Amino acid sequence: MNSTAKASTAACLTAGLALLAALQPAHAGDAQRGKSLYESRCFACHSIDANRIGPLHQGVFGRRAGAVADYDYSPALRGARIVWDETTLERWLSDPEKLVPGQKMGYRVEVAADRADIVAYLKAVSGN
Repeated sequence: MNSTAKASTAACLTAGLALLAALQPAHAGDAQRGKSLYESRCFACHSIDANRIGPLHQGVFGRRAGAVADYDYSPALRGARIVWDETTLERWLSDPEKLVPGQKMGYRVEVAADRADIVAYLKAVSGN
């Protein structure tokens, strides 16, 4: 096989592998693992059933951002036109400031699988 054919074959293999990777489903969240992550990373500020430093998370799925009546949100989050779902929560946990500039949360979850698991847990406790 000449060098041109080898290069062509390598390019085809690379493109094929990239296509296969793109077709793989995103990490399906593990709610049980998400509960452990929530308790170890989120619980310092949040609770499922009560407002703390951050707002409660019970019923977060389908709720408009900044909508818990007795929580003092930042003006940025109160004015955000976001409804919490898998996509918006994943984006939020990835980088809250990028999603809503001027918000108050100074924490992000770096690992995509961890975000997916936390989101799965929040979805489970929201009854969805």
